[in-house]
Amino acid sequence: MSDRKTRLAVILITTLFFLWGFALNLNPILIPHLKKACQLSDLQSALIDSASYIAYFLIALPAGLLMKRFGYKAGITLGLILFAFGTFLFYPAAELRMFSFFLVALFIIASGLTLLETAANPYITVLGDPETATQRLNFAQSFNGLAAFLAPLMGGTFILSGKNLSEQQQQAMSSEALNAYLAKEAASVEVPFLVIGIVVLLVAIVLWRTPLPDIADDEGPAEQVEGSILGEKNLVLGVIAQFFYVGAQVCISSFFIRFSDRVAGIEEKTAALYLSVSLLAFMVGRFFGTYLMRYVSPPRLLAIYGIINVNLLLVAVLTNGMIPVYALIGVEFFMSIMFPTIFALSIRGLGAKTKIGSSLVIMAIVGGAVFPVIMGRVSDMTTIQTAYIVPALCFLVVVYFAIKNSAVRNVTLAASH
Repeated sequence: MSDRKTRLAVILITTLFFLWGFALNLNPILIPHLKKACQLSDLQSALIDSASYIAYFLIALPAGLLMKRFGYKAGITLGLILFAFGTFLFYPAAELRMFSFFLVALFIIASGLTLLETAANPYITVLGDPETATQRLNFAQSFNGLAAFLAPLMGGTFILSGKNLSEQQQQAMSSEALNAYLAKEAASVEVPFLVIGIVVLLVAIVLWRTPLPDIADDEGPAEQVEGSILGEKNLVLGVIAQFFYVGAQVCISSFFIRFSDRVAGIEEKTAALYLSVSLLAFMVGRFFGTYLMRYVSPPRLLAIYGIINVNLLLVAVLTNGMIPVYALIGVEFFMSIMFPTIFALSIRGLGAKTKIGSSLVIMAIVGGAVFPVIMGRVSDMTTIQTAYIVPALCFLVVVYFAIKNSAVRNVTLAASH
């Protein structure tokens, strides 16, 4: 490939990192929005995360097999088509104001994102000089972080109305007026998601017409694998820790806007701005934590950060006013290193079992489908503030895993989710 074509390919693949980061980080906007528009309980609204993260669990392995058979370019193109198709389904879902339709659309979007994530990391590493592969991957990952910051900012601007009616106000309205209000709320997702779908389709067309290199599966010399992968106790513990961590991460962001409203009286558009700040803190924390690992061993830093987060969540549960909101922003900062650190500690020393071990740790992302539902149920039974005890308990599992790995001095961090 010429340098010009290589640069274009790098730009296109880097765009994928931005696109899936943007899509996933719209969920914290959709949760309070669809809760209002479709008149849902907290438990029902948490199914938005479940529809997204269950796709990662179900589609990841088929995505790998598909790309092995037809190539990464075909897999990426199919992923973009599924992504766009799911966004277009938001229009009829909003017109019908049917929550189950929204969940189907979100599952299709997430299935497309799974294909993109499965391909993007290896693809970006072969596009150019092998010596700068790590730099290209880190550069592309930074756009994922940028998307996480921009998604709630733009979603809050173009989707959230800032108008919330109390139950008493809704009961005082005529059925026609109430239906008109709910229909208008639901319709606010139509144009933004149509725009996203069109952009994704354009990227798919340009990418399909761009020559991209094939990635050869270089397995190297066959290594003998002895014993069951489930016999690797540290890996199993790492999978459990990752399951609980991703669950905690999704819980923190998903209910942030509802939490800010109920605890600090912040209206939803302003709360979306605070959510953007918290995700910016997550991105900054990732760089700062990586720097600290020059001086503090990864397991020790993981344990310290986990303990800090448990205490910050206790502050969020037990105090009032703006302090709980600031505490959640702090949690985002301190959980930033957790996914890649748990990943790296989990697969260390696996040898020939590394690939299957890595797959198991990635599949633990399904925790993001489970714990928000539990948190939603606790919120319905008590309050949204009390429900934040759920991620606090999740971080205790992370701390336990970190302590069990305390003898490890250094690891190579994986690309984080």
